[in-house]
Amino acid sequence: MLMSNIQFPFRRIQLPLPEIALLLTAFFWGTSYGITKEALLYTGVLAFIVIRFGLTSILLAPIFIKEQRMGLAKDWKFAVPTGGILLCIFLAEIYGIFYTTASKAAFLISLCVLITPFIEAITDRKLPSTQIILFALLSLFGVFLLTTQSSGQQTVDALSFEFLSLDLLSLDMNKGDYSILLAAFLRACMIVTTKSLLKGKTLSALSTTSIQANVVTLGALFIFITSDNPIEQLFPTDLSFWISAFYLAIFCTIFALFAQNFGVKHTTPSRVSLLTGSEPAFGAIFAYYWLGESLNTIQMIGGACILLATIMATLRK
Repeated sequence: MLMSNIQFPFRRIQLPLPEIALLLTAFFWGTSYGITKEALLYTGVLAFIVIRFGLTSILLAPIFIKEQRMGLAKDWKFAVPTGGILLCIFLAEIYGIFYTTASKAAFLISLCVLITPFIEAITDRKLPSTQIILFALLSLFGVFLLTTQSSGQQTVDALSFEFLSLDLLSLDMNKGDYSILLAAFLRACMIVTTKSLLKGKTLSALSTTSIQANVVTLGALFIFITSDNPIEQLFPTDLSFWISAFYLAIFCTIFALFAQNFGVKHTTPSRVSLLTGSEPAFGAIFAYYWLGESLNTIQMIGGACILLATIMATLRK
């Protein structure tokens, strides 16, 4: 595993770079929900995907061309299927959120944390470790608590009574919920597929991200054109939209996909899924400080569960 050594006067501290990069990815993805919602005020879903990943493709093109000339991206074809999966993830996730509630979507999409170890177990033909399963369950439980819509007046002592009001057994599944479940399954497949296809291949994480962005851009543009959407949606005129678009392209797309592609080469798919699954916790923190939203006691306990699971996964050898 890659380590970054930081020298101090009295001791050496080793930081696991793949895990730190994945936690930063979770943080940036957590901020993306509110920013994306604001950006969609100025354009449509498909046009937004085209713009976001189009910017990503343009920014990464010089790096990919340089590595291609140096012979460092000769296996680029192996990244194309992962780009197709990524396109399906974004389509399922965004349209799913349109038809269901944000809290239910956050809970359902986080099921990828639990799905990944089992998909990995199928491909590797071995059972997932007990620790990974326990960490995934703790993270999933935390997401559930974090996304509740209950009142903030209850105390920890009333936790059991709070669960009675959550109505756990009344899940009315609609097409939006099924779309989010599909996105969660595809997220897990994306992580495992990337690990499998790119193992031992000559292709950097940034070149992989570039190929994926190209596939998503072209795929979304094709769907946009064939769906008779107004062409004006591809050219928003508001400055705040473009600030949001560049933020999402640089931090939530380029860095995030680079970190995920980097992470799967240096750790297991299960840990990649678990660490990026801390996204709802960081999203709650962002909403609290940036958007002024408050968390009740139950939701704070949920965020603590997710962060505890990610810390234990990071420290686990």
